[in-house]
Order: sequence, then C-alpha cells, then structure tokens
Amino acid sequence: MPSSELFEVLADPTRRLILEALLDGERAVGELVELVSIQQSGVSRHLRILGEAGFVEVRAEGTRRLYSLRPEPFRELDDWVERYRSLWEKRLDRFGQALEARRTARNGEPKKGRSE
Repeated sequence: MPSSELFEVLADPTRRLILEALLDGERAVGELVELVSIQQSGVSRHLRILGEAGFVEVRAEGTRRLYSLRPEPFRELDDWVERYRSLWEKRLDRFGQALEARRTARNGEPKKGRSE
C-alpha cells in the first residue's frame, strides 16, 4: 500500500494542478506560476513538498530550475488501485447487463451498434 504521505500530498488541489501541468514535460517555476495562478513562493513551496514525496525532480539549466514528473510514486499508486479495479469492473459489467436486459424487455430485442 502506498504511504499515507502520497495521498496527503495529492489531497491538495494546487499540487494536483502542478502535476497536471508537468504532464506535458519539464517546466520552470515561472511557467508553473502562470498556469496555477498563485505566487512564486507558493508554487515553490508546493514543488518542495512534491519533491520530498518523490513526485517531481528538478534539473538545473544555468540559472533556471526545471521540474519534471518522476514515475515511481505514480506506479506505486497504480499498483494499489489495480487491486480494486476488478471490483469496479465487475460492478460496471453487471450494470451494463442490467441496462441491456431493461432495453430488451422494453423493446423486445437488444439494440445493436450502440454503446453508452
């Protein structure tokens, strides 16, 4: 199971915005400030927290610091979620079967070529 720290870090909406912004690749702090619309000191604080939790890494390029995502904590979270995925897939399958049974009962035959 992932450490509770990973979930605590992801609980903050600003940190999630920063992670989303980094999906496209490396970004400097200034770019992130524009994207998340908070002051540079706030972005830097969130980046420090993300870095300490292992979500981001920093690379120096001259005077700039470029931040990027690290895959390890996301793999850890995905491995944890995977254990529960079958639970939801089974429920969704049953829901789909129930919808199809309702359509069949209403129309007398299943509708073909439609997916919802």
